[in-house]
Amino acid sequence: MSAQTVTSAVATRDNSTAALIEQYRGDIATVLPSHVKPEMWVRLAVGAVRRDKNLAAAAASDPASLMAAVMDAARQGLEPGTEQYYLTTRKVAGKQSVQGIRGYQGEIELIYRAGAVSSVIVEVVRAKDKFAYTPGRDERPLHEIDWDDEDRGELRLAYAYAIMRDGATSKVVVLNKRHIAEAKRNSSGASSPYSPWQKHEEAMWLKTAAHRLTKWVPTSAEYRREQLRAEAEVAAEVAAKPEPVHAAPPATDEAAATDITDTYIDGEVVDAPPPSGADFAPRADFDDEAWRAGESR
Repeated sequence: MSAQTVTSAVATRDNSTAALIEQYRGDIATVLPSHVKPEMWVRLAVGAVRRDKNLAAAAASDPASLMAAVMDAARQGLEPGTEQYYLTTRKVAGKQSVQGIRGYQGEIELIYRAGAVSSVIVEVVRAKDKFAYTPGRDERPLHEIDWDDEDRGELRLAYAYAIMRDGATSKVVVLNKRHIAEAKRNSSGASSPYSPWQKHEEAMWLKTAAHRLTKWVPTSAEYRREQLRAEAEVAAEVAAKPEPVHAAPPATDEAAATDITDTYIDGEVVDAPPPSGADFAPRADFDDEAWRAGESR
C-alpha cells in the first residue's frame, strides 16, 4: 500500500469520526450547560480525536463508545481530550473502544461551578516534602516544599480541601498510597497503556483526592438543584402570604381636634375673704318642717 493510500485512508477515517460527532451536534447542544457554546465544544471534541491516532482508531472501531464518552462529557460541560475529561482507549471483548474519564481539573471545575467555594486546594506530597496535619487540631494542612530541590522524591500523599465563601474550611481529605492504589484498582481500564493512570500518574492522584472532596462540598448538579428548590419554596411562600390589611384611622372632629393650647380664657384672681355664715342663712320664707315632711314621703 502506498503512502498516499495510507494517508487517504487515515483522512477518510478521521472525516467519518468528525462527521459522527457533527451528526449529533443537536443532541450535544441539548445536554450542554447553558454557559458552554456548542460550536466551540464540538470543535474541541473533534480535535481531540484527530490528534490521537489510537483514539481515532478506537472511535472507528466502536463509534458507540465514542459517542457515549462525548455525551457524558457534554452533560457535565467538561472539555473532552483535556485534563478536565480524558478520552482514552481500552480493549473490550477483543475490540478497541473509547472510554471517558473525568480528570482532576474536571472535578475542580464542577466544585467551582456550584458557587459555594472561593478556592480549592489539591496537591500531592512527595517523599522529601514536609507535611503535617492533625484532624481536630489543625484547620488546614502545613505543606512545605523545597523548590530548589529538583528531585522531591516519589509520590507519597495527596490532599484536597476547599475554602468556603464565608471563609470556613471544608473537610480536609488526605490519601496515602493505599488509598490511591485502591482507587486505581477500581478504575476500569487503568491497566491499559493509554490510560491516564499510566500516562498521567500525578494527575490521577490529584483527581482521586479532588473526587473524594466532592463528598464534602457542593458540586454543580446537586447545588443547583438545592438552590432551585429553595428559591421555589421562597417564591411559593411569598405568593401564598396575604397582603396585610391596615385599619382606617378613626374619624376626628376638627373642632375637637383643635389644640387646646390654642384657646384660653382670660381670668382675674380676686383676693377676697371667705364668705361669712350670714351669707348662707336660710330664707325667711323657707318652711323647714314642710320640707322634712316631703322628704319622709
